[in-house]
Formats: sequence, C-alpha cells, structure tokens
Amino acid sequence: MNDDLQGISFSNGRILDREKIRSRHLYHFCKRITDMVLSACGLVILSPVLLAVAGAIKNEEKGGTVIYRQRRVGKNGESFSIYKFRSMCMDADKKLEELKQLNEVDGAMFKLHNDPRVTNIGKLLRRTSLDELPQLYNVLKGDMSLVGPRPPLPNEVTQYSEYDKQRLLVVPGCTGLWQVSARNEVGFHEMVELDLEYIEKANIWYDLKLILKTIKIMIVPNGAY
Repeated sequence: MNDDLQGISFSNGRILDREKIRSRHLYHFCKRITDMVLSACGLVILSPVLLAVAGAIKNEEKGGTVIYRQRRVGKNGESFSIYKFRSMCMDADKKLEELKQLNEVDGAMFKLHNDPRVTNIGKLLRRTSLDELPQLYNVLKGDMSLVGPRPPLPNEVTQYSEYDKQRLLVVPGCTGLWQVSARNEVGFHEMVELDLEYIEKANIWYDLKLILKTIKIMIVPNGAY
C-alpha cells in the first residue's frame, strides 16, 4: 500500500465538522493568496509548454479545438466551467453512453484504462498530467484551488449520498491526496475517503507538500490514464 494511504480508514464513517472547516479563516486567506501567486507564476513560466502542447493537439487533429471546456460542480454545489487541454476525440461526450457498461470503477465516477476516445497526444498528456495545466486559469479566477478534491461532473453528483457530498464543502483543486497517492489504484468510495482525509488535515504546509509531490509525478508519472 502507498505510504500516503497508511492510517486512512475506508469504512465510510468520517463525518466532518462543517463549522470547524468554515472557521479556518486564516488558512483560507493564505490559501487564496498562495493560489493566486503560484497560478499566475505558473501560467507565465509554463507559457512555452502551453504553446507547445496546443500546437501538438492542433497538429494531430486539424479541425479540433485545443481547449476542452466542461461544466463541473464546485464548493457548496455551485457549478463552473473547467478548462483542460483536449485529450479525447471531438465527439467523446457522445460516445460516453456506449462505453458506460465498460466502467472499471464502482460508484459515481467513470474510468476506463484503454479508453478508445483518447487521442495519441492525449495519452501522453494524461500520463504526465499536462492536460490539467489550463486549470491554472481556473485557480487564478477562484473557481478552483491548487489543492483540493477534484470537481465532479453534475451527473456524478446526482448519484452522491449525503456522505459523499461532504467533499463539496471546500473549493475543488487541481491536485490532492487522491491524485498523488492512489489515483487509479482505488475506486470511488476510497477516493471520497481520501478527499475527506485531506479536508480534515488541510493546512498550508500540507498543501505545499502535495503540490511538490504533484510536480514530482508530472516528471515521473504514477500511471495516470
């Protein structure tokens, strides 16, 4: 078992103290400042990478779009548009229905290891998490944070239990405990437990630790797909 999973209970018994989470005013203020500074710096420093990825996507599918925009659910159930580099064919959403029966995880989440909708450049982007880089703009806007639970799709949230909805108590993030420790090794319910574990333990130093681990994973991929 991954070291980051040690001591985490997967028994669906973690009830968060909502008032305690809301009252972390200093942490939330520092987190927002950190998000703004790091996301702005990231967009500037990584601009050559962003341009190179955009060119590769455009070169593979001439008539296709570079950025994929999708509605996601954020803090307290509020929806927003998330931005990603397109890693799938243009009609991927239409093909999803016929692939749902092949879903490899339980619960309100879809994962397929050899998803036929993923393009050749998309496979590389997903392994290195480069497809997530446009979300730095979401962070700068305040829709997302650098660290937090991944924002789910609206149709996934309709399947959430009240227990699962606890992961919507905070601003969603580009990376988090699930992404750096388990990702494709666990199912939906285990992902929820990892998110709740993060929300309970969240502090600025823990966030920075997860950001550094994410950078390492982008250099040495952990099997993302």
